[in-house]
Amino acid sequence: MNEIFKRRSIRKYQSKPVEKEKINELLHAAMAAPSAGNEQPWHYIVIDDRNILNNIANTHPHAAMLKEAPVAILVCADLTKEKYEGFWVQDLSASTQNILLEAVSLGLGTVWVGVYPNENRVNEIVKIFGLPSNIIPFSIVAVGYPDEYKDEADRYDEDRVHYNKW
Repeated sequence: MNEIFKRRSIRKYQSKPVEKEKINELLHAAMAAPSAGNEQPWHYIVIDDRNILNNIANTHPHAAMLKEAPVAILVCADLTKEKYEGFWVQDLSASTQNILLEAVSLGLGTVWVGVYPNENRVNEIVKIFGLPSNIIPFSIVAVGYPDEYKDEADRYDEDRVHYNKW
């Protein structure tokens, strides 16, 4: 539970680069996510090119933090891997969350930047990366050493819990 409560959206980063070993650990965590029928419909693009990060920040209305982040991970769906149509959204959500939680354990800060299902955002990311038609960009995770700190958050609300019926 420690990583779950410590995970917060971090949008300010130190200029310190993130070690390749830590990026590799994030990717291992991402690919450990559950998926419908074990289809594992994911691909990842690690982005550490400052020009590309800035380009995304300039085209995506909620990605300004990429101008500071030393690295980001683009999480994509491969529709040719789909066994159960449409469930890739859940699969990639779990994969993205795994990245966020593993980052906490590594002392990194992250924020989930949504791409899918916004058609304009999807199209911009497809253009920037030259993605083939079977690859759908789902999310971008900004990654870096945090330059802001937020208190842990326990958002439990008993009023939202129901047993056996509404």
